[in-house]
Amino acid sequence: MSKVALVTGATGLVGSHVVERLAADGWTVRALVREPRSAAWVRQLGVAELFQGDVLDGSAFTDAARGCDVIFHTAAAITPAAATWEAYRTVNVGGTAAAIEAARESGARLMHVSSVAVYGPAGRYRDDAQKTVESLPLLPIPEHAFYARSKRESEELVMHAHQRGEIWATAIRPDVIYGRRDRQFIPRMARLFTTLHAFPLPGGGKNTIAIINAASVADAALRAATSDEAGGRAYNVANEGETTLAEFVRLAARGLDTRVVPLPVPLGILSALLAAMKKLVAVVPVPGASVIQHATLGFVARDNPFSSERAERELGWRPVVAPAEAIPDAFRWWARNRKR
Repeated sequence: MSKVALVTGATGLVGSHVVERLAADGWTVRALVREPRSAAWVRQLGVAELFQGDVLDGSAFTDAARGCDVIFHTAAAITPAAATWEAYRTVNVGGTAAAIEAARESGARLMHVSSVAVYGPAGRYRDDAQKTVESLPLLPIPEHAFYARSKRESEELVMHAHQRGEIWATAIRPDVIYGRRDRQFIPRMARLFTTLHAFPLPGGGKNTIAIINAASVADAALRAATSDEAGGRAYNVANEGETTLAEFVRLAARGLDTRVVPLPVPLGILSALLAAMKKLVAVVPVPGASVIQHATLGFVARDNPFSSERAERELGWRPVVAPAEAIPDAFRWWARNRKR
């Protein structure tokens, strides 16, 4: 008899890849969706039973989880319409609390998709230049970093529930996720590349960037959920080789079948330019505004600060698709489906 899983956020990037992976491995898959008629991606996959409900609807959540072996909680507010603390906390913390209650009531394991955002904007880069690992103390997060605060609070809820013996739980911490069905990172970058056909490369773009393909995140989620050793532990899932910024731009251009001119820029000039552009796009619509608003100097100028060694050692995890294939494929998918 196959194992049964409930996936929240199944219409999103990570959730849809988790659904695909579970189905491929022979699981019986349920998906908690707000509106089944609009759950196009899940319906197209045709491998999941749809349960109508919101992650904040505790009774619907618990009903959908009844009889499940694992709850994969991937749903999260990443860029809510109202970028307020309450908007982030309601979905991310409130939804996680509901997931914990559903796991408690059903006896299912809880696999929580957290984020490297829990390290905070500054905590990810160490003064000793060593990689950021899960055992490091978590530094205070600035009040305005709403997403990071909500993801840390959510993960803490999960881990405390496990420590109290209320549920069995584990968590993974991806960095910037991309892939087919991406509605965040790839669309922003693609619009910028196809509008400007150029991209600044601080220091020549030799820095390794902190990205991970959604299929690799789904693989890590399944491994953690089915590993007894993973109970009560969090895992960075944040490395897929040494892809540099320059290589990322080149592979993106290949997927878009366009030309993107690399523009080597001194770091100091880029820092000043980025600060000025963020002020400009706050009041004047310009091409690539969403990329500029979400850009951080660390991401485009510094090496990927994270280590996924714990996941590699304890879960046997490795990226399941090479960046040379995954990056062009993600941009190619966006180009084919952007009108949707």
